[in-house]
Amino acid sequence: MIIIVDRLLGALLLVGAALHAFGSFASYPLGSAALVWALSGSLAASMLAVLNLVRAGRPRDRTLAWITFFGCLCWAGIALAFGSAIGRVADPRVMWHLICALGLMLLSLRTIVNATR
Repeated sequence: MIIIVDRLLGALLLVGAALHAFGSFASYPLGSAALVWALSGSLAASMLAVLNLVRAGRPRDRTLAWITFFGCLCWAGIALAFGSAIGRVADPRVMWHLICALGLMLLSLRTIVNATR
């Protein structure tokens, strides 16, 4: 059951990254600096999601688990910083990324702990 939740959260973060990219194209003009920076966030979220999906299938890979743990910790911080910047920490976009990041962070920690046994 845990591996299903792990993969589901990874997939949901990937969906969130895709929605972020779509929203970026809808909000910023093509070729603008704002669009480029927004798409860099989409890329970061996509890469973190894929790393977590790989980690879910490698229960003994502590190095990968540490990378995803700190990546998710940072992504949760970025989600909160965005929520603070827009004045709505409880915004659905913020909560989507925050919940996925925190859940994946805990599952990464689980991998770290179980891999040492």
